[in-house]
Amino acid sequence: MEDNLRVAIIQSEIIWENPEANRKVFDFKINKIKKQVDLIVLPEMFSTGFSMNVKALAEPVEGESFLHLKKWALEKNACVTGSLMVNDNGKYYNRLYFVFPNGSYKTYDKRHLFSLAKEDQTYTAGSEKLIVTYKSWKICPLICYDLRFPVFMRNVEDYDVLLLVANWPEKRVEAWDTLLKARAIENMSYTIGVNRVGQDGKGFDYAGHSAIFNALGKQLSNPFNHHTSFTEVIELEKEQLDKIRQKLGFLKDRDQFNLK
Repeated sequence: MEDNLRVAIIQSEIIWENPEANRKVFDFKINKIKKQVDLIVLPEMFSTGFSMNVKALAEPVEGESFLHLKKWALEKNACVTGSLMVNDNGKYYNRLYFVFPNGSYKTYDKRHLFSLAKEDQTYTAGSEKLIVTYKSWKICPLICYDLRFPVFMRNVEDYDVLLLVANWPEKRVEAWDTLLKARAIENMSYTIGVNRVGQDGKGFDYAGHSAIFNALGKQLSNPFNHHTSFTEVIELEKEQLDKIRQKLGFLKDRDQFNLK
């Protein structure tokens, strides 16, 4: 149906601090997508892994990895999203790019920086929540650690899709699984989580567990794609989402308060 959103999630290993090699990896994986899709989702920091080595690796605002996102969007006639380390006027950001099929784009800077890994001492936190409108869909893209903070992602905009790109370590993957499902249920939205696999340069292991849930918390993606690289295409049904919201109406009963 025209109102449906066909989403390709790409769970992959990321070669540590090697942007050129990672761009080639994702170039290959994206070119292998033969179905027509509307949105392609890559992991957090897909060109480097979750690194703090910003002085050596941070790219300009429209650097080479961004240009590849733009190229993939144009080639596949689809939106493409993932995050990068970016140097913007001397400040470093973990920045998500949401690139449209015509090459235009919007950005979101990670709001919640992972202090356990000293991300807060390396990057500048974002302050603005992003809601992207594409076709008949409203999409809220966020990054990894944001998942632990439900007030920030609270669905006051009536978005249809909550999207998280991540480098979420295996040792805490149960929290990832649980919170993705909970965010879908409490926000009455489709929820997409794309995580990496493999081991990074600091010895941390990643188990993937990339998933898509519907507004009732039912997993739509393959639940067994753990520890392996894969690409999966799932079609999100707008009519089904609207029916669930109209029937249950939980969002109408939400508390009214402003985040400051």
